[in-house]
Amino acid sequence: MMPDFNALAVFALVAEERNFRAAADRMGVTRSAVSQTIRRLEETLGIALVSRTTRSVSLTEAGERLYAETAPALSDMRGAVEAAANRQDRPRGKLNLAVSSIAESFLSGPLLAAFAEENPDVKLHITVTDEEFDIVAEGYDAGVRLGEVIAQDMIAVPVSGNQRQLAVASPAYLKRFGTPAHPRDLGQHRCIGWRVGPHVAPYRWEFAEDGKEFAVAVSDTITTTDMALMVSLSIAGAGISFGMEDTFRQPLARGELVPVLEDFCPWFPGFYLYYPSRRNMAPKLRALVDHLRQFRK
Repeated sequence: MMPDFNALAVFALVAEERNFRAAADRMGVTRSAVSQTIRRLEETLGIALVSRTTRSVSLTEAGERLYAETAPALSDMRGAVEAAANRQDRPRGKLNLAVSSIAESFLSGPLLAAFAEENPDVKLHITVTDEEFDIVAEGYDAGVRLGEVIAQDMIAVPVSGNQRQLAVASPAYLKRFGTPAHPRDLGQHRCIGWRVGPHVAPYRWEFAEDGKEFAVAVSDTITTTDMALMVSLSIAGAGISFGMEDTFRQPLARGELVPVLEDFCPWFPGFYLYYPSRRNMAPKLRALVDHLRQFRK
């Protein structure tokens, strides 16, 4: 027997929220109604989809697989319905974005502030994260990442110009310890590293020479998950840091930091807003894409 497509939509909301009450609130129904719908769906399919405890909800292996395979189609259908309902109206609804923490040009403020002012019926929900995941399966409308890590089946719109990574240090540090002439010299310096999370390897220090890219294994004197702290420590003379040039733009302009090893820091394609290819793009997402293109002119 084929399952009720409404039940699949309810299941998708539970999978996104990992909470029956939150899913019920989004639909404007009772928690009991959501629970009963999921139970009927499990009975129809003959498999357990959800593991329930008194405090949390998680998906079984079968549930994870079903969600991953149905989420894109359900998202397309929601987008089509929303587009039909709002075709003659202003963009509206919640717009979920997953944005890299190093996408400075997108997160700096003016672009998003102007979009929010022009589209008062759109509620922006922005998750700043450097984890890599399927934005569709996780319930996001779009994401912002470096172009090199975006899947080829996504539509990508430029958010920034070309980017490069820089090694930087304070003038006081360089006066005291000297300036490295080659990336291999970093092994003799104090280095400040950044990592996405406490259980993730530090950000790689990657350079290029004669057209060939290579990474340098530095011995981090300090590592942190807070990029602002990394910048502050660099300004304070704690060592050499490495990251996107935009991250250091203001202290570089003020002379608090200076670039080193620039000849080994090549340019590469920058950040893109990306989203799945859909025949019926939701007005709220279309409004953001149009705003972005206009803002960059």
